[in-house]
Amino acid sequence: MTRIAHIALDDANLPPPTPEIEQERRVAMFDLMEENSFTLPARDDRDVPEGPYDVGLSIRDKRLVFEVNTEGGDKAGDFHLSLSPFRQVVKDYFQICKSYFDAVKTLPPSQIETIDMARRGIHNEGARILQERLDGKVEIDDATARRLFTLVCVLHFGG
Repeated sequence: MTRIAHIALDDANLPPPTPEIEQERRVAMFDLMEENSFTLPARDDRDVPEGPYDVGLSIRDKRLVFEVNTEGGDKAGDFHLSLSPFRQVVKDYFQICKSYFDAVKTLPPSQIETIDMARRGIHNEGARILQERLDGKVEIDDATARRLFTLVCVLHFGG
């Protein structure tokens, strides 16, 4: 039961996403619900509510906010992370994604593959930063970190 059962993005105050951003969001949300690993470690001799968890993800006051509740609605934890460590990697990710989306329209497969490899590398870097920032708060595997990083990028889109 160490997983996310439901995730909600608070994107109400963001501009409408581009079709590409919306597609990235849909794929990340689908993949995340299909398979994820999300564990709240024991802290300060307190009982940790068991999952599965409902997670709210938002940006408030220039901070990335995770609101974690049990499926029954009990609060399991809130985590507020500085956005500063994410700024450059999110910027780089959006730039490489734009190059990728443009490339698939005109370039040969070998060049598209090269751009996609660079995109995956930047995506992995963002996932690694997210795992580091969540260290001691939440334990997530690499695939879950990648999908959550995509959602962080979606929230950055209008911010």
